[in-house]
Amino acid sequence: MTDLATTNEADDTAPTVATDVASASATQDATPVEWAPAEPAAPKKRRLWLWIGVPALVVAGGAAAASLVLIAPGTSVAGVPVGFMTEGAATDAIQQRLAETTVTLGEGGPTVTGAELGASVDAAALAASTFADRPLWNVSQWFGDPVETDIVLEPAAAATVLRDALPAAYSDPTPAAVVFSDGQFTVTPAVDGTGIDVDAVSSALAAGFSTGALDSVVATEPASVAAAATTEAAQGVADNANALLATVGFYVGDERTVPVDAATAASWMTITSDETGVFSITADAAKIQPVVDTLPAAVNRDPINGTAIVNSDDTVLSTSVAGQDGRVLGDTSSVASDFAAQLAAGNGVYTLPVEVTAATTTTLARLLEVDVGEQRLYLKENGVVVDSWLISSGRVGADTEYGRYRIGWKTPVQTMRGTALDSGVVYEQPDVRWAMYFNGDQAFHGVYWHSSWGTRKSAGCVGMPNSRAEQIYAWAPQGTDVWIHD
Repeated sequence: MTDLATTNEADDTAPTVATDVASASATQDATPVEWAPAEPAAPKKRRLWLWIGVPALVVAGGAAAASLVLIAPGTSVAGVPVGFMTEGAATDAIQQRLAETTVTLGEGGPTVTGAELGASVDAAALAASTFADRPLWNVSQWFGDPVETDIVLEPAAAATVLRDALPAAYSDPTPAAVVFSDGQFTVTPAVDGTGIDVDAVSSALAAGFSTGALDSVVATEPASVAAAATTEAAQGVADNANALLATVGFYVGDERTVPVDAATAASWMTITSDETGVFSITADAAKIQPVVDTLPAAVNRDPINGTAIVNSDDTVLSTSVAGQDGRVLGDTSSVASDFAAQLAAGNGVYTLPVEVTAATTTTLARLLEVDVGEQRLYLKENGVVVDSWLISSGRVGADTEYGRYRIGWKTPVQTMRGTALDSGVVYEQPDVRWAMYFNGDQAFHGVYWHSSWGTRKSAGCVGMPNSRAEQIYAWAPQGTDVWIHD
């Protein structure tokens, strides 16, 4: 027979089933079957913390992440609250506040906004530095002092807006000017106008922006408005232009070959100022061209070969003919436009394109040679006799000394005094012309008191007719070689 037995324990306990099969033929010694309850199973773990802890962690994690990108609460920049904002949102808020801040021009007058005035502030840099100094996670920076800043107002743009808003407050200034008069550039001084004080408007806008006031009233009493082109700036450009006039011209090397007078150069030039007051010079190439057309005749020339007088040491004693290089003017097709550009840059020295043909110099080694035996003077150049005539040298006992000398002191007229070596007679001879000393008190000179040429008649000098003495006086410079021999 089969019996089934089931036992139910408390909740969470599994049922136990026992089966016994007895047979009629079982022996009487068999152990009887006993029923016992099974051990209870381990209880299931509870997971309630998942439903509470996970949301808490999400909230905590979000707060931590937010603290890394948000600005501390209670922070304001120039009166703009930026707490709990990101850098980007703070940047937008600062820019928006500045654009909306207005200034009223006098009680009941027109109003202009910061945006219209061209006001600017580096909102991105302000937001970045504010976040760096006051992040949300830094509790010590919560509700800190306001962050101050400056705004920038572009004066010229702001003046234009203010003038359009209240034109009755303005009178135009007269800019300084530069004009050519009486041979030079002179200055017409600037005269101030009147208008609204841009600095006062800027201060009012800045005060309203920093305090959070969306509108401020600024007084509109006329303020002096300086001309953009100042007297000082005009004087500076006039001085430079006048310095240019002092050197203006067309040059070959360092030579101002074709000078240009001040009035002509000034007629090529115009000096003006722009809206910012900066002066500049412009030049008209078409006005320069007529002068350029005259350049070939003024510049071109053939070379002139020179002649130099030297002694036996090749020392140049004088230049009888000055050498001069030849030159030919090159292409002038761009000279007018190039010179116009130079004048605009403040340079009045135009160097011409010129091909130079060098001159040559011939040297003449001159010698005054006296042959005492012949009583003759020879004039030689480079060893060749170019002229000759009879002279009168020193008497026996008052000889003209032989040797090689050079011309020293020269005088066109003098009174000669001395003692004759051969007789001891003291002499004085007035109005001796064209004396050239070569050996102590021995000299070449003119003689008017006798005409015995070809005889030894002097007290030691070499005498000749005045005309011949004048000839060699001009022909032989100081340092010319002298040779006295027999």
